Amino acid sequence: MNSFGKNIRVSIFGASHGQLVGLLLDGFPAGIAVSEEDFAADIARRAPHGAFTTARHEDDIPHIVSGVYEGHSTGAPIGILFYNKDQHSSDYEAFRNTPRPGTADYTAAIKYGGFADMRGSGPFSGRLTLPLVAAGVLAKKLLPKGLSIKASICELGGESDSSRWKALLEQVSAEGDSLGAVLSCSIEGLPAGLGEPFWDSCESLLSHAIFSIPGVRGVEFGDGFAAAAMRGSRHNDPIGADGPEKNGAGGINGGISNGAPLFLRVAFKPTSSIAAKQQSYDFAAHAPREITVGGRHDVCFALRCPVIVEAACAVVIADLLK
Repeated sequence: MNSFGKNIRVSIFGASHGQLVGLLLDGFPAGIAVSEEDFAADIARRAPHGAFTTARHEDDIPHIVSGVYEGHSTGAPIGILFYNKDQHSSDYEAFRNTPRPGTADYTAAIKYGGFADMRGSGPFSGRLTLPLVAAGVLAKKLLPKGLSIKASICELGGESDSSRWKALLEQVSAEGDSLGAVLSCSIEGLPAGLGEPFWDSCESLLSHAIFSIPGVRGVEFGDGFAAAAMRGSRHNDPIGADGPEKNGAGGINGGISNGAPLFLRVAFKPTSSIAAKQQSYDFAAHAPREITVGGRHDVCFALRCPVIVEAACAVVIADLLK
């Protein structure tokens, strides 16, 4: 299903090279100021920028088609459409029978019997993060004053020294290859008590939303995987009169927010579509085939992902707070 949330429910639809992508957000309260201009800043953060992101440039203008009247939400579901205009669908004809390694080409062909629209990865594309960012803009309007969500890149291609990132990107781009990255995200001002064990724990819902972002390979909270190598005496957070006095748990205990800043990290894989030679299989000719993927692709899609991670977190937190 393409819907997420209980009190605030977000549905995302469309395809990378279809007519449009969009969202329907149900449960948004009436009387909140909403305009198309509200989306500009976050959409600009997600947009391609510089030599290491895709050359595809869309207007990404939000068309609000329902749920807003005379500048305010009506209480009805809010529908927003983004029209696709800069598609080069011919770039993908060569892969109709020869799936690109690392993409959903192979699994989608099996699941949907060859009927899925896989131009530009279709509904599996990073293009679908645009309506997610728009949902995040709306969700942020529901967050209490003083609650902030901020994500940034902390590691690129295994390198944590940001002064070396540009040279690394240039090298990998010249090789026709790609890079992954790790993002850190902090949610400040989150009250204690959010989360519903067992299935709807705070970190379960956040992980669910974040793993829906194409290319995510891992999510960890606080000390994360490093906690497995620690002793309990080191990982446990001492408790004082105001709650935890350090934050190895990342702001969550027992699936419930503990009042400390919620801290998580997200690992993104390298972009799958690369110009370097890769091995695949031609299912029409029944023979192995070496392929290169042309078209317009990010050297590192994660460069555009901080705002996407923030949006996913905002949707979850707004739903938990309502």
